[in-house]
Amino acid sequence: MTTLTSSQPSTTRPDWMAVARELGERFAARAAGHDADDSFVADNYVDLKAHRLFSAGVPTDLGGGGASHGELCAILRTLGRSCGSTALALSMHTHLVAAAVWRRQHDQAPVEPMLRRVAAEELVLVSSGGSDWLAGSGQARRVEGGYRIDARKIFSSGCPAGQLLITSAVLDDPQAGPTVLHFAVALDSPGVKIQDTWHTLGMRATGSHDITLHDVFVPEAAIAGRRPQGKWHHLFHVVVMIALPLVYSVYVGVAEAARDLAVRQAVKKRDDANMPYLVGEMENELAAADMALEAMIATAATAQPGPETTKRVAIARTLCGRAAIATVDKAMEVTGGGAFYRSLGLERLFRDVQGARYHPLQEKAQLRYAGRLTLGLDIDG
Repeated sequence: MTTLTSSQPSTTRPDWMAVARELGERFAARAAGHDADDSFVADNYVDLKAHRLFSAGVPTDLGGGGASHGELCAILRTLGRSCGSTALALSMHTHLVAAAVWRRQHDQAPVEPMLRRVAAEELVLVSSGGSDWLAGSGQARRVEGGYRIDARKIFSSGCPAGQLLITSAVLDDPQAGPTVLHFAVALDSPGVKIQDTWHTLGMRATGSHDITLHDVFVPEAAIAGRRPQGKWHHLFHVVVMIALPLVYSVYVGVAEAARDLAVRQAVKKRDDANMPYLVGEMENELAAADMALEAMIATAATAQPGPETTKRVAIARTLCGRAAIATVDKAMEVTGGGAFYRSLGLERLFRDVQGARYHPLQEKAQLRYAGRLTLGLDIDG
């Protein structure tokens, strides 16, 4: 395979699945080591850049790889089978790119300069959206020419290799009330610091550390959007529709890896009368996760963002996450006591898949949203 560098744009459309499979083999060999010492997958990010995975979703007319949303989901699912941490960190960059591409096409949003930079530089974007969500976080103070920002952003996946933080802060606007400002800030800006906080149960190598912003200046021209605090906004309906299929593709990949590992163990004891039932239960759970994921991907391909689309995708996110976790749980049961040993690798998959619980909309928030919308209640209530 030809390796593409960030200064060598592709003249032909890459076979993205072949790239993902090739890289997946490398990443699988490194996964246990990164997990054992909580180290960020920096070596894998070097490979991702060399093969232009960070610009895969940028349209070809802007210098990117032209991968569709569905193809990006398939890439992340494949990588998730090999190294959940690498795939999850990449998904946080990828969903920012994919959402910008959707908004360029459908909203005529002025995102081309950022997308061109991603393509030209293999720029790594870091999201704080999962921790901010509708309420936002941090404080913005109006000063001459812009704003001063003080904030602490958690779950900033991929930040050890990131260049641009896509984030927000809350301005106490005397006329409009609490207003969330959206902006990008370079991670090497004065006052921006990565805190070594990511020491976790699973997905240990994503580098999802806290980022602190202390008196960081953001010029008025850098404000990409503003919205009332705590209210659903078009941008968030876009994010739900585009981002959740990408993120949960990773967890389905993790579940598939657990299933495959468990089957390899199960064939050694297939004469056990209970084994077909256990394996059948595992197959059902994985099929449920796959069906829910495919429903999310199909919705993103055809629907328009809005309350009903968000309801449909968020329900599928809950079902997919439940089933992915249940698949790995059943894989532990299929495997038996051997699953408890780190050397087998199943316990790492078990820990990694637990992350499916924590992405917005978390289950109780999703249930409340779906229930209120169905009952005709205000979703902002």
